Amino acid sequence: MKKEEISAIQNLLATPKKIAIIPHRSPDGDAIGSTLALYHFLLKLNHQPVVIAPNDFPHFLAWMPGSETVLVYENSRENCTKIINDAELVFTLDFNALHRTGEMEQVLNKLSVPMIMIDHHQKPDTYATFTYSDTSFGSTCEMIYNFISFLDKKELIDKTIATCIYTGILTDSGSFRFPSTTSTTHRVVADLIDKGVQNSEVYNLLFDNNSYSSLQLLGRALQNMKLFPEYKTAYITLSQKELDTFHYEKGDTEGIVNYGLTIKGIHFAAIFIEHKDENIIKISFRSQGNFDVNQFARENFNGGGHINAAGGKSYESMKATVAKFEALISKIII
Repeated sequence: MKKEEISAIQNLLATPKKIAIIPHRSPDGDAIGSTLALYHFLLKLNHQPVVIAPNDFPHFLAWMPGSETVLVYENSRENCTKIINDAELVFTLDFNALHRTGEMEQVLNKLSVPMIMIDHHQKPDTYATFTYSDTSFGSTCEMIYNFISFLDKKELIDKTIATCIYTGILTDSGSFRFPSTTSTTHRVVADLIDKGVQNSEVYNLLFDNNSYSSLQLLGRALQNMKLFPEYKTAYITLSQKELDTFHYEKGDTEGIVNYGLTIKGIHFAAIFIEHKDENIIKISFRSQGNFDVNQFARENFNGGGHINAAGGKSYESMKATVAKFEALISKIII
């Protein structure tokens, strides 16, 4: 960020304010980690922050410090709308286009108060008063660490804030294995551990806390996997019936798409998940190397994200969506 922007934000934060902190719809570890880290930080500055998520977050994030304070817009539209309208400052974290908040977009679009965007996705919109956008970062949480440093308040990062930041870095880096994990990332993580983060405990809470039904769902997903070695591609489908059979809970399909990339010779993986309540097929894309799934998702499936990790959606049937995908991969070079 530019010095004048940092100075302006410091002035904004110099006196106590009502502040709304907004993650994207279907928030993941980076979205919840960054919003809660900022929430705890702003509390230390005597502000009145409130995190308002568009919809529920996965159950495996419910242990995070402060998660019980997160309001869910879909569960309390009137109350959440009032809090947003009463806010004197709004932070939007881990997304860069207001449509990523779903129904909340119409509320946020009407605001006249300053907005601060902190995000690492490509092609940010211009709605924010102050924008801290950098696609070289593997997570918004690492950017929150920098943001606090920019404000000369790094000494306020305690175990609670550090744990929230660490969670987002861990999840969005694929446990530190994605290419966006830099030496600086590791230095940041080392500092967070020095602040008191129990790194092995955080990992266990995130990844070793599965239900039996979620493991059965994983088994079905792997049974459904289809390989196209000639196109270096694998994809998985999960129908609504299969989700219901294995008692799906939000978060149960997190990370399943990555299994395709563990197969020798596969560089592009996708998962298609049917959600009949929304009349939509939700899609996740992952790649290795230079194949840009962000561009692929934007051009073909109403989505976007990063070069090696992106999401999309389809309003067609599962059969039609998969047929479209198969036709597309036969024409591209991976």
